[in-house]
Amino acid sequence: MAVKANYETVLVLSLKNGEEAAQALLEKFTKRIEKYATLQSVDEWGKRKLAYLINKESEGYYALINFESTPEFPAELDRRYKITDGVLRSIIVKKDE
Repeated sequence: MAVKANYETVLVLSLKNGEEAAQALLEKFTKRIEKYATLQSVDEWGKRKLAYLINKESEGYYALINFESTPEFPAELDRRYKITDGVLRSIIVKKDE
C-alpha cells in the first residue's frame, strides 16, 4: 500500500455567479476529495477582497481544505482545479509531519 501524507489546499473561487455558485463548486471539490482521500477539515473563509484584480474580479470566495492521500491524488486534483471554470487561484501544499 502506498504511503499517505497530509496536504492542505487553498482555493479562491469566482463570485461572478454569486456566493451560492462558489459554495456549490467548493462542495463539488470536497466530495471529490472525500472519494479519493481522507478529508480532515474544510475551513470556509468566505468572501474576501483580492489583493489585485484576477479576471477583472476584485473579490473571491476563499476556502482551506486539509486532507490525507497518496502522492498521486494531489496532482490530479491540481489538474482539475486548472480546467474548472470558477477557480481563480489554487495551491496544494504537502504538510510537514
